[in-house]
Amino acid sequence: MLIGAHCIIHSKNPDADRAFFKDVLKLSNVDAGDGWLIFALPPSEVAIHPSDKNSIHELYLMCEDVDQFVSEMEKLGILYSPVENRGWGLLTELTLPSGGNLGVYQPHHERPRTDNKRTQRRPVKHLPRKTRIRRK
Repeated sequence: MLIGAHCIIHSKNPDADRAFFKDVLKLSNVDAGDGWLIFALPPSEVAIHPSDKNSIHELYLMCEDVDQFVSEMEKLGILYSPVENRGWGLLTELTLPSGGNLGVYQPHHERPRTDNKRTQRRPVKHLPRKTRIRRK
């Protein structure tokens, strides 16, 4: 069925923003041809919010410690907005080299398990087959 998600950031300066994702955020990537980089993302989640319009999508990256994250960005000279507590998380916005913004937040909400975590679990090999622990 589904194998992942492909997010797109539209940019007035895609080369600069690609370099930012590669060199600053240090996301692994592949070249799909002619320097067109596709970046790996950490495990992700999707939420459905009410709206008066359809086909409006947003992208936020999440971090474990937003204060540490913005401290690292500050050392690199990356502009960011003041951290705001939105209830669901602590939010900042980075300014990309193109001038666009990218939200980054430390979630306060519970996070769903990813399929990867379930598929990475292996049966305990030292137990006889009939007494292996069943994992959900």
